[in-house]
Amino acid sequence: MLRKFAERVIQFNKNLQYPGQLPRGYYVMNPFNDNPETMDVMQQFYNKYYSDNNSRKFIVGINPSRHGAGVTGVPFTDTKRLESICGIKMISAKTHEISSVYLYDVIQALGGAKSFYADFYINSPFPLAIIKEVKPGQFINANYYDDAQLFLMVKDYMIETLRKHFELGLDRNEVFVLGKRNAIFIDKLNREAELFDKLTILEHPRFIQQYKSKDKDLYIDKYLNAFSKED
Repeated sequence: MLRKFAERVIQFNKNLQYPGQLPRGYYVMNPFNDNPETMDVMQQFYNKYYSDNNSRKFIVGINPSRHGAGVTGVPFTDTKRLESICGIKMISAKTHEISSVYLYDVIQALGGAKSFYADFYINSPFPLAIIKEVKPGQFINANYYDDAQLFLMVKDYMIETLRKHFELGLDRNEVFVLGKRNAIFIDKLNREAELFDKLTILEHPRFIQQYKSKDKDLYIDKYLNAFSKED
């Protein structure tokens, strides 16, 4: 019997680990190992929105932040949006992540979480949070492409992870990549591994919310047009 999409994603997350090396000063955070409640709320989320066998379009982020999926286990979803929009409360953590603010404005504009998640799946080629130690005991979020050596070390793992994402039952005709710099690297991976047909680039939610908030409605319209157009 074919497992539901939710079951496939949950199993993927339960098995997540990065077995490779990282440059000095970089570390991986696995929220599913660090907090038992993360595993619980993640399962609630996917069982709520993905209990079917529908094919979905793939929205590709960079890698989770410490305050979004690095806590909730749900991409671009902080604890505020997880509770207020998805109806799933997290007791052990309270987070606010600006990328989550923008993306859920897009989700609301597309008819709400139930409608959006019926058509789209969001994740990252490196699906665990990366942090960098800048001073002893002081860490910041890091992107997989921030350091050339870091990218080389995680590249094969990201290709393997993207393949596993598509095996969940995603549409390979077109993917939506968040962030122009991210898109450069995703395009490189796709040229090497031939994972999907078309790449559509959208500005990253953090960039929009942090630097282009006055034009937020224009960017939301751009997202809506990209997501709504027919193939």
